[in-house]
Amino acid sequence: MTATTIPQLFYAAVQERPRPDLFSSKDTEGIYRDTSSTEAQRLVRAIRLGLDSLGVSRGDRVAILAENRMEWALADLAILSLGATGVPIYPTLLPDTIEYILKDCEPVAIFVSNTEQAAKIGEIRGGLPFLREVISFEHVQLPDIMPMTKLIQIGQNLADKHPQSPADDVGPADKDDPCSIIYTSGTTGNPKGVVLSHWNFVSNVVIVADTVPMNQHDKMLSFLPLSHVLERMAGYYTPLHIGMGIAYAESVETVAADMELVKPTIMVSVPRLYEKIFDRVNSMAMAGSPLKRNIYLWARRIGQEWGEKVRAGEKVPFGLALQYRIADKLVFAKLRARTGGRLNFFVSGGAPLATHINEFFYAAGMKILEGYGLTETSPVVTCNSFEDFRIGSVGKVIPETEVRIAEDGEIVVRGPQVMQGYYKDEAATREVMTEGGWFQTGDIGHFDEDGFLYITDRKKDIIVTAAGKNIAPQPMENAFKKNKFISQIVVLGDRHPYLVSLIVPNFENLEDWAREHKLSWTDQEDLLRNPEITAKYQRGLDRTNSKFPSFSTVKKFALLKDEFTLESGELTPTLKVKRRVIQDRYGDLIESLYTKES
Repeated sequence: MTATTIPQLFYAAVQERPRPDLFSSKDTEGIYRDTSSTEAQRLVRAIRLGLDSLGVSRGDRVAILAENRMEWALADLAILSLGATGVPIYPTLLPDTIEYILKDCEPVAIFVSNTEQAAKIGEIRGGLPFLREVISFEHVQLPDIMPMTKLIQIGQNLADKHPQSPADDVGPADKDDPCSIIYTSGTTGNPKGVVLSHWNFVSNVVIVADTVPMNQHDKMLSFLPLSHVLERMAGYYTPLHIGMGIAYAESVETVAADMELVKPTIMVSVPRLYEKIFDRVNSMAMAGSPLKRNIYLWARRIGQEWGEKVRAGEKVPFGLALQYRIADKLVFAKLRARTGGRLNFFVSGGAPLATHINEFFYAAGMKILEGYGLTETSPVVTCNSFEDFRIGSVGKVIPETEVRIAEDGEIVVRGPQVMQGYYKDEAATREVMTEGGWFQTGDIGHFDEDGFLYITDRKKDIIVTAAGKNIAPQPMENAFKKNKFISQIVVLGDRHPYLVSLIVPNFENLEDWAREHKLSWTDQEDLLRNPEITAKYQRGLDRTNSKFPSFSTVKKFALLKDEFTLESGELTPTLKVKRRVIQDRYGDLIESLYTKES
């Protein structure tokens, strides 16, 4: 039987491509321990039966609020094999946002990872009458929390009494049933629930598995949040389908060390990981002796020249090939060793990858296959492959998918991976879905003559950081403008590692404060250079930042003397900020906020 649902996909993989290390997790001693396909299936079955005994049934929603770990996958598979719908929630979210999501989808149960996440639910549970059960992966000292071990024991007892059949294991879900509701930020700041069916995911998994070179002998190191659609599909469902092993990094901070332990052959990431690796290598090399620094710079130059020749399909001259072998031995081989020494390729998505970073990894013998997609497309729409590879592009359109460029340059998509719609929000769905099933992505792009897609801009103002986080700036700006010393503020950070802001002070209030504190200045520019003024605005930003998750806080700012005006072209007729105009006008200043020392 060809799999059309995620439980069918999992069952087929366990039966046809079993392995002793389907999942690997680090224990308290820092050693990776393996869980076999057979044991994973037993645990999924027990969790499913345990949930069934609690009254969870087909069509119910069950949420997961947890960091990346094996238990996340086991809980997800159990939820789906009941015919219920999974609702992943980022563990970095604050209680008020979590509450909004839970009230919107009304899950009957939620899995949490630990005391920290359980406490968030405890804080808001009084307002969630529909939430019957909270189940924790770890033992927590909080009331009304069921340990996962207890749920598994309940389910195992039931399985012992009532042996399960394959039909029981794959469950009642149909291909078009909702598989997951993934909440993503909208322009209003309130998250929207993207409804993805089982077939949305499975079709994308099967097509990507046929496009990108992966096999049963590969090992994946998983560290992106499983709440993120990219990790969910490419770092979890696809490896399951292929029969790969999945090892879970202990945390984002330990990825470098975990790579050396796991020795993965494939990793999926957003650009921020590659930026960090590049920055660390670059910093270490430039901090070394003059000889080491010169060798590193020489190796980068040789690697660049070699890579350009190879990608262009040109013959590499003997002298360049010899120099590259030396550069590889002196520099690049050492970098590969730090990734475990077995890496075949990286996958990058969620945000654009800087060309110079991709070129560096290519020269180092670690190809990064960049792709493009959205939560609403499950997510892959295009991707580079070994056969069709072009740095700077997001690759070619995958099979069974149609992409066209609208008159205004917007990328529109049709295919089996396109979402069913936004949960309980028909108006929002109609805004992005056109007749014939075309989804309007909000991204601007173009194809080159060979069919490679390039993303050039975003139609809307949603910021996508280098870590792939979607952030709506307007609600943040409105919160910051509650400060009486701020007249105007623009939050920026698209394709960058963190958010920054440009602030136009309310000079009337600021000058009054300065006089009260006996500051002296000659003009407004002089006032803005005063360290006490800078410190004052930093305190104000810190207070407002505390209301947002860490990934959507403003890290640096600059104070501007001149207001944004209609006459200068920085505001629309309705006085909305033209972000691209401001980014162009203050480009050097904005970039300085990312390059100057903290």
